[in-house]
This record gives sequence, C-alpha cells and structure tokens, in this order.
Amino acid sequence: MIAIIGAGKMGEALLAGLLGTGHAAAEVLVTEPRAEQARRLRERYGVEIVPAEEAARRADTLVLALKPQDMVDLLVDVAPAISGDTLVISVAAGITTGLLEKHLVGDVAVVRAMPNTPAVVGQGMTAIAAGRHATADHLDRAEALLRPVGEVLRVAERHMDTVTALSGSGPAYFYFIVETMIDAGVLMGMSRDIAEKLVVQTIAGSASMLRDSGEHPVVLREAVSSPGGTTAAAVRELERHGVRTAFTDAIEAARDRSRELSEG
Repeated sequence: MIAIIGAGKMGEALLAGLLGTGHAAAEVLVTEPRAEQARRLRERYGVEIVPAEEAARRADTLVLALKPQDMVDLLVDVAPAISGDTLVISVAAGITTGLLEKHLVGDVAVVRAMPNTPAVVGQGMTAIAAGRHATADHLDRAEALLRPVGEVLRVAERHMDTVTALSGSGPAYFYFIVETMIDAGVLMGMSRDIAEKLVVQTIAGSASMLRDSGEHPVVLREAVSSPGGTTAAAVRELERHGVRTAFTDAIEAARDRSRELSEG
C-alpha cells in the first residue's frame, strides 16, 4: 500500500503518475486536509481519503508531500504509527533525511527526493538521496514510484542543495528567459501572441535537440552562430552584460538559501 500525505500539485502529480502506470486506486491512500480538494481527488481518481495517522499505519511506502514548515508537526503525530518496515519518501524542499530520522521511531528507511514542477506534465527531473537506513532496494522502490512523472537521478545527499538550485528552481530561470524574450519581441513591434508562439516552440525544440542529439550545448550554440552574424552579435551582448556570471551567482544564491532552510 502506498500513501501520499499532502495532495497539492506535486502530491497529485505523483498520484496521477502512479495510477497511470498500473497501480490500482485501491492500492493508494491519500491524506488531504482541505475538504474540497479531498472530495475532488476522491471523485477524480477513486482513491480512499484517510487521516494521516491511518495512512502511516497502513502504508508500506509513505510519501510526504506537504509543506516543509508542516513536516515536524506531522512527524510528531504519525511517527508512532509508522512500522520499521515502511519506506518513507519525502519530497519536501530543504528537509534532510537526518531531520526525518530524528523524529521517526527506530531504523526507518528514509529517501529524500527533490522533484521539480514539470512533474505535473510527466516531464519532471527528480533527484533522490538515501538516508542512513535506506538500502539499494529502498532506492529502487523510490525510483520506481517517481519515474512515472519524469527522469530520476540518484545523488549523495550533500549535493541536494545544488540539485534544488539547478533543477528544483531551474524551471523559474527558464520561464524568466522565455518571458524576457517574448517581451523583447513585443517591444520591437510584434504581437504578444506571435512572439509567444515563436519563443515557446523555439525553446521546446531546442531543449529536445539538446536532449536527443547528445551534442554539447557549446557545439549546438556554435552551429547557430555564423561568423559576424546575428547570433554572434546577440551572444556578444549577453557576455558584455555578464549574463553568464549573473546566472552562476543566482544558482549559488539558490543553493545557499536551500542550505539555510535545511538548517532551520
């Protein structure tokens, strides 16, 4: 039995992924305190909505998909109900396996996961890290559960703050670039609808080409950049304004903030 505690966007994405890859609704429990959201989930997916303590008691795999600030209070309430054979997977940002283990009873296996929002459309990137008591089998189980919503990569927990900065926050950087490019098109006299269509498809196609070609991004960029051409002129301006340095600084700031959140 799999239980998901917290059915916001990420929790619901995981629920939809599980049910879409062969898990029966009868095999999944959901805890969701918001009455209207709980009703919608029950009607849409046919899953049983139960209190957190019951979910913890009945589950073989317990997915904690609630807000980081609510995690400790939840663990205090449900820890006594969690069996030593249960796998606990946390997708709460900044919550370390050590913090989870501190509030659990006995040697419970914990896996920390950092998904990103494209998981909602099945195109997520999730990194997972094992706690002290998690084995390779536990990581296999966590990976199988998370793979329906995108790619899964195993990392050492010391890298999870960098994961947060790169892929966890990464979609926001991407949307910022898209927003800027569309606005530039509008500034130069193009309608917003046309500018958006041009930019979104260009970004989507470029991402697919990068993923599927196996080429280094420098090689692909140079293939677009004719000597003395328009792209070379644009890249020169990006370099002159320090865009590369700004992105590096931004990613480091996100990593550092993730560390601060992890430390409470």
